[in-house]
Amino acid sequence: MNLSEPFIRRPIATTLIAVGIALFGMLAFKLLPVAPLPEIDFPTINVTAHLPGADPNTVATSVATPLERQFGQIAGITQMTSVSSLGATRITMQFDLNRNIDGAARDVQAAINAARTNLPANLDGNPTYRKVNPADAPILIISLTSDSATRGQLYDAASTVLQQKLLQTPGVGDVTVGGGALPAVRVELNPDRVSHYGVSLEQIRTAIANANADLPKGSAALAGVSYTIGANDMLYNPADYAPIIVKRVGNDVVHISDLGYVRQDVENLENYGLSDGKPAVLLIVYKEPGANVIDTVDNVKAELPFLEASILPTIKLNILMDRTTTIRASLFDVEVTLMISILLVTAVTFAFFRSWRTTLVPAIVVPLSLLGTFGVMYFLGFSLNNLSLMALTISTGFVVDDAIVVVENIMRHLERGEPPVQAALQGAREVGFTVLTISVSLVAVFIPLLLMGGIVGRLFREFSVSLSVAIIMSMLISLTVTPMLSSVALRGEHAGHNEEEYPDSRFHRFYARTLGWVIRHPLLMGIVTILVLALNVMLYVVVPKGFFPQEDTGRLIGSIQASQSISYRLMQQKFQAISKQVLANPNVQAVGGFIGGTNAINTALLFVTLKPLGVRHVSADQVIAQIRRTLGDIPGARLYLQSAQDITVGGRQSAAQYQYTLTADDQGDLDKWVPKVVAQMHKMPILEDVNTDQQDNSMQATVGVNRDAAARLGVNFSSIDNALYDAFGQRQVSTIYRSANQYHVVMELAPEYWTNPAALKGIYVAAGAPSSGQNGSSGNGSPAGASVATSASEAAATAAAASAAAVAGPGSTTNTPSTAVLSNGQALVPLAAVAHFTIDRTAISINHQGTFPAVTASFNLAPGASIGEATREVDDAVAQLRMPASITGNFAGTAQVFQQAVASEPLLIVAALLSVYIVLGMLYENLMHPLTILSTLPSAGVGALIALLVTHTQLSIIALVGVILLIGIVKKNAIMMIDFAITEERERKLAAEEAIKRAALIRFRPIMMTTSAAILGALPLVFGSGYGSEFRKPLGISIIGGLLFSQMLTLYTTPVIYLWLDRAYQRLRRRKKEA
Repeated sequence: MNLSEPFIRRPIATTLIAVGIALFGMLAFKLLPVAPLPEIDFPTINVTAHLPGADPNTVATSVATPLERQFGQIAGITQMTSVSSLGATRITMQFDLNRNIDGAARDVQAAINAARTNLPANLDGNPTYRKVNPADAPILIISLTSDSATRGQLYDAASTVLQQKLLQTPGVGDVTVGGGALPAVRVELNPDRVSHYGVSLEQIRTAIANANADLPKGSAALAGVSYTIGANDMLYNPADYAPIIVKRVGNDVVHISDLGYVRQDVENLENYGLSDGKPAVLLIVYKEPGANVIDTVDNVKAELPFLEASILPTIKLNILMDRTTTIRASLFDVEVTLMISILLVTAVTFAFFRSWRTTLVPAIVVPLSLLGTFGVMYFLGFSLNNLSLMALTISTGFVVDDAIVVVENIMRHLERGEPPVQAALQGAREVGFTVLTISVSLVAVFIPLLLMGGIVGRLFREFSVSLSVAIIMSMLISLTVTPMLSSVALRGEHAGHNEEEYPDSRFHRFYARTLGWVIRHPLLMGIVTILVLALNVMLYVVVPKGFFPQEDTGRLIGSIQASQSISYRLMQQKFQAISKQVLANPNVQAVGGFIGGTNAINTALLFVTLKPLGVRHVSADQVIAQIRRTLGDIPGARLYLQSAQDITVGGRQSAAQYQYTLTADDQGDLDKWVPKVVAQMHKMPILEDVNTDQQDNSMQATVGVNRDAAARLGVNFSSIDNALYDAFGQRQVSTIYRSANQYHVVMELAPEYWTNPAALKGIYVAAGAPSSGQNGSSGNGSPAGASVATSASEAAATAAAASAAAVAGPGSTTNTPSTAVLSNGQALVPLAAVAHFTIDRTAISINHQGTFPAVTASFNLAPGASIGEATREVDDAVAQLRMPASITGNFAGTAQVFQQAVASEPLLIVAALLSVYIVLGMLYENLMHPLTILSTLPSAGVGALIALLVTHTQLSIIALVGVILLIGIVKKNAIMMIDFAITEERERKLAAEEAIKRAALIRFRPIMMTTSAAILGALPLVFGSGYGSEFRKPLGISIIGGLLFSQMLTLYTTPVIYLWLDRAYQRLRRRKKEA
């Protein structure tokens, strides 16, 4: 049966089919979404909760732990981490890749509802959750700056107006705002005046709340007319709050203005953003899953003029970071690489055929196969990304193989003088099975990759499918369009030539002589084969191993870590100084970042955009090294920089790229052993930027309450906590409702008082019944920043007793007021009368993994080091420490996925070999011939590993895929030889040795052509220098190295092994007959 015959005899129909494939492929190419990498959804949910003013320990125990216990019952969670800092906690849950994110979100909301009764009553709203994808980096960062607008106005414009409008832009999935806080009315009190007028902080808080209300008022019907009822019960401006009466004694009144001052500012003073040295608020834009990143950014940019017109004219919008700049450049570079590969493959075809007519056929087949692949990719919902385009680029080298095999065989018949149509029919029929075998066995290589789970499997699914589709498309076109074109375009230009004559006869004669010698000395080839197998194992152990190649994306991510006890003002100065020096680097285009949010006060995030590669002429890693050298003169703060990568794994934020996490049942065990582990890591020269998220060395002003004195004076712990919260917690005491947003009234001591721990002595606490003012209940885990515990108090003493106790009560400090202050008959006792104050150490952030304490050490790699070496050295160092069994250490994030990938590499290669063997065995209906074909593969592995070593390239996942591809590419040489030899034995009754020798000589030209095409198809991947070239280079290196080395050996080893196995098979048959 000749599959090609109907298409050869109907050239018009075949041509129209080809045109249809081309047109549909071009349309699909325009419609395919664009992305840096295939869309990978890591089902991840972030939960945040806020307890303003609460210290990290209070947040961890009273907020994070109850939530974690409920979340721990949700099915499918693979990892749960939390970070509790001052006033906030962030819990990150990562789910199994097969878990539906919407179903997980419903479970999370149910868990939040179940935990609500165990959370503090004064929690700032319910905990909120957000579906996120850690692999999704921001696609755009927009800065808001102004020479005259306040910080509050900048943040209000970003949060109230721009964020909402951007979320309505097609393709935008999420927008976050950083670097500021909403405007607020701030009531800032003078503690001396508060005590002078005999007013408690609770009275002030209650007076503000009562003076600003917005409750339902109903409606009335008068004289047949219905009226809604309104009132001027809302206070909007700072000036409206100053006259509020707090206390009235006879005709004398005390106003807010008598106790301090009221001003317009922001609700949280400890947030600050910068953009190129100017105060700024940042809008961080993420795309929605499946959206075209380039179209989304273009949509946002088109909206910017309208967005700018909708806010204050003094506010300017600037693009701080545009991720698509490098994506566009990278994809353009890949497309250029693809075109160069097509041209090189066409050139090598012409070099062998030396005929433009003969070259034209494969030159048409290659782009037609790729266009057909675009059409299938569109139906499968794939995208144009670095991996899928890389797959098509590398495919140009072997999708042309099928066409070359068909055309070369048709040319042989034409050279023997056969008519074009007859030559096409006969030539296509003879190699039809060969083409099928090559293509199907090549697709079989990708079966393990397609079935592979985890992140790597998801990432390479599009790569494998796209490449498989291109191969199948090439096979179909080579068996249909190629014979038809050959019958029309090719002519017998060398009719009458002997079929064994070749254009490059000198090389052919050399091969013929050396092949005869090798066949006569089979033992030598046997030794070579065994040595090659051993060399594979040795090289695999020796070659450095990596995860994914480090890309230069033109973006840097930075984390500034300062002293744990640093004040906000000093941290702001450090942040400004470091940002200024980074911006001064000649290779840096823009710098932005912010302090605050859910991060500790001693941490700042930095986003750095580098100048284009054509301008800076140095890599991102070199820029990082330059910046490190210039930042040595800023004491008390350190900048950790890393090049932003398109592949990000793990939900825990860290200052460096790789992570190692220690967990224990007891925080004390971690405090003891983490410094020892970090000290060992610091000694390793292959590691840089070693740091931890353990922040347990900050300063704490501890209020040590004397319980006996407090009980005698009738002071309860709820009153103490509330007084401290009122004074130092930026407490939100009332809400201002406006049409577009809600704003808060914040009360605390004026900044000049809370900057000094001595201010604690000026705080007065109400004696008597527990405080019950609005927002006063502390609930579980009161948010005071003091180390006190809630306890029942005795009844309040009389004012005289309070006064006496204030003087002589145990635990009182010096300068304690000697009399109590009366307020409406209630005793006010100075805090110093019942407590003493000390300065202690405390944590400013507390981390959990699961529900247990955890500390993560992060690190970057020194130049030239591999993550494989780093993981091995860290594991060895930790093992030498002999930590107790209660402490466990494991790599996290990228390092953890790398370890999992390395562990599965041998299994993946074995699975690919088995898949190919099974397919070949089915096609040949023979168990021996597949072994002959597979015998060609070890030499390809040696060549690939040697090439990686010589070029100082790590055996990364990309390089490993190149090795797996070699399994499919290299075996085609053996397939072409064996198919021909089997045919010669069957049809011409030749002996096995004569048949295989004849097959090797006659198939020499197509073997050299297909190998050369594959090498030249991969060559542009190696020599590319644009964005993303680091990602593609290992694939090209491994393929070219494997092909070059295997080509030198397999031309000789394949005939020898074929004869060995054939003789073994014949002996086995004879024994069966004799039996």
